[in-house]
Amino acid sequence: MARDTLDDTPIEGLDALVAYIAAGEKPAADFRIGTEHEKFAFNLADLSPVPYEGENGIGAILTALGEETGWEPINDQGRIIGLAGTEGGGAISIEPGGQFELSGAPLATLHETCVEANGHLVQVREIAEKLGIGFLGLGFCPTWTIDEAARMPKQRYDIMRAYMPKVGTRGLDMMHRTATIQVNLDFSTEADMVKKMRVGLALQPVATALFANSPFVEGVPNGLRSNRGEVWRDVDLQRSGPIPFAFEDGFGYERYVDWALDVPMYFVKRGDAYIEATGATFRQFMDGRFDKLPGERPTMGDWINHLSTLFPDVRLKRFLEMRGADAGPWGRICALPAFWVGLLYDDGILDQALAMCDELTAADRTVMWNRVPTDGLLTHVRGRTVAQIAREALALASEGLRRRARANGDLADERTFLTLLEDAAHSSRSPADELVDAYYGVWNRDIDKVFETNAF
Repeated sequence: MARDTLDDTPIEGLDALVAYIAAGEKPAADFRIGTEHEKFAFNLADLSPVPYEGENGIGAILTALGEETGWEPINDQGRIIGLAGTEGGGAISIEPGGQFELSGAPLATLHETCVEANGHLVQVREIAEKLGIGFLGLGFCPTWTIDEAARMPKQRYDIMRAYMPKVGTRGLDMMHRTATIQVNLDFSTEADMVKKMRVGLALQPVATALFANSPFVEGVPNGLRSNRGEVWRDVDLQRSGPIPFAFEDGFGYERYVDWALDVPMYFVKRGDAYIEATGATFRQFMDGRFDKLPGERPTMGDWINHLSTLFPDVRLKRFLEMRGADAGPWGRICALPAFWVGLLYDDGILDQALAMCDELTAADRTVMWNRVPTDGLLTHVRGRTVAQIAREALALASEGLRRRARANGDLADERTFLTLLEDAAHSSRSPADELVDAYYGVWNRDIDKVFETNAF
């Protein structure tokens, strides 16, 4: 989320919280694709992380980008921390460790998504290279220790840094050493949201396996294919993970809201100040029991901000966020939305995908969530590998994209963006496997080579 809101509309009861999410419903003809992708900034001279401060820092990149694009700066205590695009044109933000993120505009086709991603990468690279900076597309930074990672100056992040070690062992790693690609997708009704949520949650480990691209930690392989996926297994299970209640009878907007109400808050924003709020839940705030604002009740802005601090594998706001993929090169930025759009944006294909997911038990989903970071596409679940499940899912996604028939030039549809994933599923090899082979082979164990092969 690029900017925390200050919407001071009073909340008129719990129904208003449900109504906020339900207001995201839209007809299928208006469905859009919003793609977000992160990348690590590094100094070309010595491959070190880029700090915020200085003439060649993250702040300087943002300032130069703002001047070139005309996008509006987003500030925190007088420091630029992001850019807001004009006329709904997306946003640029920085993650806690300096990961540079484009939150793409809501677009109608995957062709447009790829044009947007390419234009952003070209623009950022041109500015960054003048400052001696490059960008790396991996799910986990391959060489830096947690102490070496940069720290971005956002009040929200300061609160998270203090809180994370209290609720898990990997929260600081998640903040400072991981990067992802995710896609935001629409729903038409509550029933449509439920179907998409369940397919998304059941197949999120499949996406993690297909996109696994983080086999290195502090300079060497450590036996994992997705270090980013492994990190998320112990960040803060009060607010993250596969939220199994989504598969229970009666799941819908109200059940998600009920869960969100009992997750501890991170902060409450008043003016430019962020008030630390980790000792209270939103439900307590609703009841006037937040001690730092005695007797005060939350606003809609507080609710919107709180929803942005929940990190389940599929996050529900006024759209659904698919959150399971490692960051990667340009082709994979386009492949992630292709996978999910193909599965979720055609009603018939969505029903087939849901039927496929119904064959996976809760125990199966747990096995995949726990084992995929290590075993990737070779993870075994009930006599099948995740690669086999991926092939079935990709066949459905391909048919879904064929039915969409969104043409562009010589392309009759958007299926071309699935090619990298189809290759991975049929070979049972993710990008991580290729990286490890290169490390022990042509790189001759020189980890610095990863900055050459995976830089944008």
